[in-house]
Amino acid sequence: MTETKGNSDSTHTAPAAGGETGTGKEAPTLVEQGQEIAQNMVEVFEISSQIWQKWMEGQVQGGHAPHPDPLNTVPSFAELMRAMWDNPQQVASMTIDYWAAQQALWQKSMLKWLGAKDEENLDLPHMLKPDRRFAHKEWSENALFEYLKQNYLLTAGWIQNAVQNVGDMDPKERKKVALYTRNYVEALNPANFFALNPEVLETTAREKGENLVRGLKMMLEDLERGKGQLLIRQTDMDAFEVGRNMAVTPGKVIWQNDILQLIQYSPATEKVYARPLLFIPPWINKYYILDLNPKKSMVKWLVEKGYTVFMISWVNPDDRHKDKTWDDYMFEGASAAIDAVLKETRQRSVNVVSYCIGGTLCGTLSAYMARTNDRRLNSTTFFTAQLDFEDAGELQCLVDEQILTLMGEDLEKGYLPAERMAAAFNMLRSNDLIWGYIVNNYLLGRDPFPFDLLYWNSDSTAMPAKVHQFYLQKFYIDNAFAREGLEIRGENLKLGDIKGPVYHIATKEDHIAPAHSVYRGAKEMKQADIRFILSGSGHIAGVVNPPQLNKYQFWTNPDMSHETIEAWLEGAEETPGSWWEDWDAWLGPKSGRKVNAREPGAVTGVIEDAPGSYVRKRFDKAE
Repeated sequence: MTETKGNSDSTHTAPAAGGETGTGKEAPTLVEQGQEIAQNMVEVFEISSQIWQKWMEGQVQGGHAPHPDPLNTVPSFAELMRAMWDNPQQVASMTIDYWAAQQALWQKSMLKWLGAKDEENLDLPHMLKPDRRFAHKEWSENALFEYLKQNYLLTAGWIQNAVQNVGDMDPKERKKVALYTRNYVEALNPANFFALNPEVLETTAREKGENLVRGLKMMLEDLERGKGQLLIRQTDMDAFEVGRNMAVTPGKVIWQNDILQLIQYSPATEKVYARPLLFIPPWINKYYILDLNPKKSMVKWLVEKGYTVFMISWVNPDDRHKDKTWDDYMFEGASAAIDAVLKETRQRSVNVVSYCIGGTLCGTLSAYMARTNDRRLNSTTFFTAQLDFEDAGELQCLVDEQILTLMGEDLEKGYLPAERMAAAFNMLRSNDLIWGYIVNNYLLGRDPFPFDLLYWNSDSTAMPAKVHQFYLQKFYIDNAFAREGLEIRGENLKLGDIKGPVYHIATKEDHIAPAHSVYRGAKEMKQADIRFILSGSGHIAGVVNPPQLNKYQFWTNPDMSHETIEAWLEGAEETPGSWWEDWDAWLGPKSGRKVNAREPGAVTGVIEDAPGSYVRKRFDKAE
C-alpha cells in the first residue's frame, strides 16, 4: 500500500582523503594507505562470508524448496513470444529503429571521446529518463560513463516499448509481462553494479574501501532482521518510535478483542459533533499513516474540527489467528467496533471512514447492512478503495490461480508473513524502494535519511491465511462483489446494494488502487448518493495531504454518468490544495448537533493509553 520514494541523502561524512587531517597529524603515506585498503578488503571478504552463511541459513529455515516459477510468469512470456513470432515485420521494424538509434548514440559518443563539444542532449525514441542514481557528474561529463548510461536508457526503453506494443495479446497478460520486464531492466541499471558506478568507485577510492565495510555490515544486519531474507532498511530505524514521535494524538484504547483494539481520541474542543466518526484502516499496513505526526495527522485535524474520532488498530496476526476469515473481520472486526462506538457515545448511528483494503471490507459490510436493513451506518467515506476489481492495477499481476496455489505453502503457519507483503509492494516501485537503497546503503555505505513515511512503510504486517486467500480469490480473481455477488452469511452481496451518502476519494497517480478502477466501482453504487473526488498525487500523499501544506489539487464533478474517469475529468472543476476542507463541509452536516466533549472511555472504561499495544508489534523485532 505504498507509493513512497527513497531518499539517498547521506548522514555520513566521509573522511578527508590526502593532505592534513585537521588533527595536526601527517597524512598517511602510500604504504599506510595500501595497508588500510588491504585491511578493509580482508574485512569485506569476512563479512561477505557471514552474509552468505546467514542467507543460506535463512533458505534452510524456510523449509521449502524454491519453486522454479513462483510468480507463474512462463505462460505470460510464452504468449509474448507467440505475439512476436506472429508479427515478424513489426519486430523487424522495431529492431531496425533500435539499431538506428544505437548508431546515433555511438556517433555522439565517439565525437565526445575525440573531444568534440557536447552541445545537445540526445533525444531518441522510447529512451527512458534518467533516475536519481545517475545524478553524479561523471555520468554526464565522462564519455565512457555517459555512454553506459545512454546505452542503458535506450535499450531498456526499447525493450519495454516492444513488450507493450508488439502484436496482439490479452491485456492482462501484457500488463503482467510489462511489470516483470520493467523489474528486469531496472535490475540491469549500470548504477546498481560496483564496477560500473563512478560514484561508488570514487567513494571507494577516497575512503579506501571503508564504505564497502560499512555497507556490508548494514547488509548483514538487514539479513538478521529479516531472519535470512534481505530486509532493506529505507530509513533510520532508530529515529522513530510509535507512541514517542509517531501516532502521538492523545487517546485511549477503550475496547478490544483478539483482532483489534478500538482507540477513542481525546477531544480538543469544548463541543463536539454528536455522531461519532469511526476509521476502518487497512490491515496490510499500520493505521498510524493517518496519525503520522502532529503536522500530518488527519486524526488530530479532525479532532480539532470537533469530531469524536475512533480508530481501529488491527492486530498483527500470528498462528493464533489462523482460523480467522473475511466474515470475522467484517463482524468481529468492523461491525463489533461500530457497536462499541455506539455504546460509548450513546448514539444510534455512526459515520464510517475506510482506507484501501479497509474500504473493500467496509463496502461488503455496507452492502450487508443495507440488505439486512441495519441502520447503524449513517454515511460512508472511502479513501482509495477498490470495489470493482476488473482492472485493479499492477497488483493484479501478482495474483492468479497458480500463484494462489503456490502461496498455500507460505500460509501453512496460518498467516502470510509480513515480509511477503512488503516484498510485493516494494516490487511495484523497485527503482525507488529497492535499487536506490542497494546503492546508497550497501555500495556507498551511507545511512538512509530519517523519513517518517518510510519508517511506516517498513512497519509491515502479516495477514491471516484465510482472509488473504478469500480476498485474492473473491476480489482479484473472481471480482465477485461487482459481478455475480459475494456470499456472506446467506446474503448474496453486490456492489450495487450499498446505500446512503458516500464520499469517495481516488488519487490520480495511484499504482495500488488506480483511479479508473476506483471510479468504476463508485459508478456501480446506483443506490448511493455519491460525491466523487479525484485528488492529485498517489495512494498515500494524495490522502495524507493536510490543508496547511497547500500541496497538490483535487477535482470535482457531480456528473457520474461518464463511462470513464478520463471523460469525467474533462468536465471536472480543479481546486488547488487539499480536499480535506471539502470533506469537512460534506461530513459536518451529517454529524448531528454539537454536544459536550466526551472523554475517552467514560462509558466502557479504559484499557490503556493510545496508540495501544497491537500497533507496536513489529515482525522484524524479537518479541
